[in-house]
Amino acid sequence: MSRLRIFEEEHPDQPVVVARTLEEISRELQPIGVAFERWDAAQQVKAGDAPEAIMAAYKADIDRLVADRGFRTVDVVSIAPDNPNRAEMRKKFLDEHFHKEDEVRFFVDGSGLFTLHVDGRVYEMLCEAGDLIAVPDGMTHWFDMGPDPSFVAIRFFTEPDGWVGHFTGTDIAQRFPRFEVGQARDA
Repeated sequence: MSRLRIFEEEHPDQPVVVARTLEEISRELQPIGVAFERWDAAQQVKAGDAPEAIMAAYKADIDRLVADRGFRTVDVVSIAPDNPNRAEMRKKFLDEHFHKEDEVRFFVDGSGLFTLHVDGRVYEMLCEAGDLIAVPDGMTHWFDMGPDPSFVAIRFFTEPDGWVGHFTGTDIAQRFPRFEVGQARDA
C-alpha cells in the first residue's frame, strides 16, 4: 500500500503527517504542485523484464499520457535484486537533485521511496505498482530503490535527452531513512 510521510527537515525521525489513502496523499501533495494518481497496473511484467516488453505491455497507457501531456521521450527502469549493477544504479539517484522538466513516473511493479524536499519539509512517498507521481520541474528530490531493488517504472520526459539530474550538493538525503522493502510500509 502506498504511503506518504511528511517531516520537518530538521526532524527526520518524527513524521508530522502520515497519509495512506489516495485521497489523503493527493490532498497533501496538491499544495506543492505534485500530482499523485492510482492507475491499473494490470499487465503482467516483473522487475528485470526487458524494457521493450514493458513498453509493449503498457503501450495504450503510454500513448495516452504522451498525447495528453506532450512527452517526447519515454523509457523504462527495470531492476531486479540480482542485477549486478544494482549498487551503482541505486547510488545514482540517492543524492538530492532536480530536473529542468517535470518528472513523471508510473510504477508497474515493485516499489521504491521517492522523496521530495520543499520549503523546509521532506515528503517521503512510498510508491508501489499502480502509482503515478508527477513532480514539477525544479523540485528537489531523491529516489531510493533499496539495497535489493525490485521495481519497474515507466518514465516520461519532455526533453529528448531523457533523465538529466542537477545535483544540489547537500547532505539532506543522507539524514533521512533509506528504503528497505517491508520496513517502510509498517511505519
